[in-house]
Formats: sequence, structure tokens, C-alpha cells
Amino acid sequence: MRQYKVAIAGATGAVGREMMKVLEEREFPVRELVPLASERSEGQKLEFMGNEVVVRRLKPDSFAGVDIALFSPGAAVSREFAPHAARAGAVVIDNSSAFRMETDCPLVVPEVNPRDVELAVRQGGRRIIANPNCSTIQLVVVMKPLHDAAGLEKVIVSTYQSVSGAGQKGIDELQTQARTLFNMGELKAEKFPHRIAFNLLPEIGKDSGNGYTDEEMKLVNESRKILGLPDLAVSATCVRVPVFYCHSEAAHLFFKRPLAPEQAREVLRQAPGVKVIDDLKEHIYPMPLLGAGNDDTLVGRIRTDLSGPNGLALFVVSDNLRKGAATNAVQIAELLASEHADKLSARG
Repeated sequence: MRQYKVAIAGATGAVGREMMKVLEEREFPVRELVPLASERSEGQKLEFMGNEVVVRRLKPDSFAGVDIALFSPGAAVSREFAPHAARAGAVVIDNSSAFRMETDCPLVVPEVNPRDVELAVRQGGRRIIANPNCSTIQLVVVMKPLHDAAGLEKVIVSTYQSVSGAGQKGIDELQTQARTLFNMGELKAEKFPHRIAFNLLPEIGKDSGNGYTDEEMKLVNESRKILGLPDLAVSATCVRVPVFYCHSEAAHLFFKRPLAPEQAREVLRQAPGVKVIDDLKEHIYPMPLLGAGNDDTLVGRIRTDLSGPNGLALFVVSDNLRKGAATNAVQIAELLASEHADKLSARG
């Protein structure tokens, strides 16, 4: 089997560490792993496949001989260093928002639009593939098969996003605040604008200038691009909740043609990457407790939307660090290795 030299930029962050874990779990054919991070993490030792790997400082010349570069260091760093990796011959799979809406960079969820990968690796392609926002990924994995069945026209979605979506600092802040509250101590809010422990924050990301946050606009614009539906009506409200892992979404989908809940369940049972968990009488439905550490997108509470014709309401849960980030990126790498191996610069 052909093996690949794989770099991870942002290897010491929450998503970077999860990428290493997923590469190992899915037995991706890694010949050599190159963990890259900022100067303050240089020299740190990580474990991969039973061996110790040493973190190197991310520099423009870090990508010599690299076949696939998984990026999760943040948008500013990705904009600076991803082009260096591409010029060195690697194919970049970037988890930040840096390239998602650029027309020459495909935005890929393998269960939804795998063929778009070709745009990046064909002759003269930019060699950068964008990983969508975590909340977008789980939504489009569910919407695509339903769209194919009944023709999607409108989406209204409210998200309930875990603190791990804000990285390790978000996890630490919830943990610290919860302990502080139980011990009657003085609270500090640093990562989030208000206390997150036992609270909800209807603000994720910056103000986009139209009353929506940039997280909400990511859901709008990325869903349209991935599904190839530029005129799809989408409205989103994104809420940060005091949960460590998994994003949840209450989605209301409206279609051109009628789609009964029973039909939708059957469609979704056949959909790749989706697991239907839906029996309200038995209190069975998707929850973060069920989704954490799971690569499936869980969907339940599937019912007719009472507010308009041809509508469905449903609830979606997915692990934002796994399918929402690391697993989706590794799945794209698997697509490259299985269908576009000749386009990689592998030397193995």
C-alpha cells in the first residue's frame, strides 16, 4: 500500500490532537507524521502510532516532501502558510474559514460532494481543500439525502454549540467556571464575553453587520456552496451552550414536494454517515452524551413542521471535534489517497 508523508499544522491544539487520533484509528497509511505548531510548542513530544513525535515550529519551508497537510492553526496562520505547503507539492486540507468561500477552493463533505475534490488537484488546481464549519457539516450530511428526495427550498436552524468549538480555551473556561461556582469563588470570563457555566450565549463569532454573527453566516453561505444551491433560503441562530463536546441543531426544513416523517426516516437510514435515533415515547433521541466520540451524525425528533406545507422538523447532534473537524478532514485525505493518488507528490 502506498504511504504518505502527512503534516499537521496546529498539531498541539484540540483539533490537531484529534486529527492525530483519527489518522491512527482509521489506519490512514502514514509513512511519516510531521507535527507543526507555533514557536511556544516547539520541541513538545506527542505520541502517534505508539511512537514519540517531536513538534516542529511551523515555517514556510516545513513542507518539503509532504504529500498531505492537515491545517487547523486558525485562519490567519492558514492564509500565511497553506500556500507555502501547496507550492511545495502538498495538498492542503484546511479546517479554518480562510479559504471556504473562495471559488477555486472546494468546500468538501465526503458524504455530500466528494467530486468537488477534483477542483483542487486537477492540472493547475490550487491544491487547497477547505473543511467546512463544524455546524455546517452535520447539517448538510442530513439535508443532502432529504434534498435529493424532495427538493430543499428553505432552512431555519438554531444551533446549540459546545465550548470545544472555541478550542481548548473554551473547554478550560467552562471547567474553571463550573468549579469556581461550586466553591463560591470569584468568576472570570476571558474566552467568552459572559459567563458560560450554567448559561447560554446567543453569540458565536463577530457581528457580520446585518444582525447575524459570522458563525450564522457561515452556516448560510457554506450550506449553499456545498449543496450547490446558491439561492437556498437559510436563516440561522447560533448559541453557545455549557456542554464540553458535540454541537446540537434544531432544524426546520421545507421542501418542494411532500416528505412524510416515515419517508424521511427511511431516507436517512440509508444515508452515509447518518444514524437515526428516534423514538420519543421511549425517550430516545440524539443527545451530546450519545454523540461524543462518535463519527456518525445523529438525527431524531423527526416530525412534520406545523408552520408550513412540506416541512419537517428534526434534531441533529454531532461531535464537533470529530466529524465536525478532524474526521471530515481525514475522510478528505482518504478520498485523495483512493481516487487521486496520482495527483499527490508521494515518494513512498
